[in-house]
Amino acid sequence: MIRTGRHLWIAAAGLLLAACASAPLHYYTLVAPADESAETATPPSPSFELLPVGVPAQVDQPQLVVREGGQGVALLGSERWIAPLGDEVRSALSADLARELHSADVSGLPGNGKPLLRIKLDVRRFDSAPGSYASIESAWSVRLLHGTQPAALACSSRISEAVGPGYPALVQGHQRAIARLAAQIATAARALGGGQSPACPPG
Repeated sequence: MIRTGRHLWIAAAGLLLAACASAPLHYYTLVAPADESAETATPPSPSFELLPVGVPAQVDQPQLVVREGGQGVALLGSERWIAPLGDEVRSALSADLARELHSADVSGLPGNGKPLLRIKLDVRRFDSAPGSYASIESAWSVRLLHGTQPAALACSSRISEAVGPGYPALVQGHQRAIARLAAQIATAARALGGGQSPACPPG
């Protein structure tokens, strides 16, 4: 009887380990699909250089980090970013800025003496609450490098998007938040590129 019980325990443990080992991994990206219908006849802005993006250490993990209750957080072992979170935010913002400004991200390319918009983003908070919200708080700056007197603007933004249940909906909420952030930065960048004095977005 004891031997039979031991065999049953070993078999159950083996099944549990097999189930854990076979849990599927899901990978997500913050880069939203291209929306060709959003193209407009807006004149192109100067090329831009998007510097590396900083993100909080608490969420700088391969796995999605989500809120649980009022104070708790959970590290989701099977739900992961396809690339480091800072790189994901940067790639998504670069793509959205390119669409907003109708210009190219020339980061890492040699300068050609033409006007250049240098954009820097530091993410202060990156909150994920499945079935509730996806929010980003950040500090950013835009500097127009042209001539001997470059123009610049430094601002902060707090953007939150309501999301439905499920992790894909949560990631889509962050995609929308980054798109809204790109629109705010692009508004300032276009003003600087046009020789105007932009203001920070409200809130």
